[in-house]
Amino acid sequence: MSFDTPILEAATALLERCRAKGLHIATAESCTGGLIAGALTEIAGSSDVVERGFVTYSNEAKQEMLAVPEAMIAAHGAVSAEVAEAMALGALARSGAALAVSATGIAGPGGATADKPVGLVYLGIARRGGHAKAERFVFAGDRAAVRQATVAEALRLLDEAAA
Repeated sequence: MSFDTPILEAATALLERCRAKGLHIATAESCTGGLIAGALTEIAGSSDVVERGFVTYSNEAKQEMLAVPEAMIAAHGAVSAEVAEAMALGALARSGAALAVSATGIAGPGGATADKPVGLVYLGIARRGGHAKAERFVFAGDRAAVRQATVAEALRLLDEAAA
């Protein structure tokens, strides 16, 4: 997948900010399938900032790789604020990164329910020694548009956390 100019510019600015502050990033991705890490690593020299990425598309992967509790997924669903926060915290716990972002959502075209429409995405953000939070978004468009919008918002949240 190619990234548009605003995403590449946001990734470049984020990498520069993190590099100047000595911060490393981890990603924990479900609906984006590694695109957040892909946008960051599209930039030459990103290896001094990007520590690692977890692609945890299945519930089992979220549990095994990020220690998201099975009971949490059962209670709230994989697409939830609670799971997004747990994914970001799990990425921090399993890396040397100072910042972690997570993405879980319904990119479509299928998988939606009455209360969880196509385009619903939760992004989690966590900073080592700080707190985690999740933000809810509903993005318009097809699968590609939802995933691109998710990447753009994830980079924005990381940049805010790095500031």
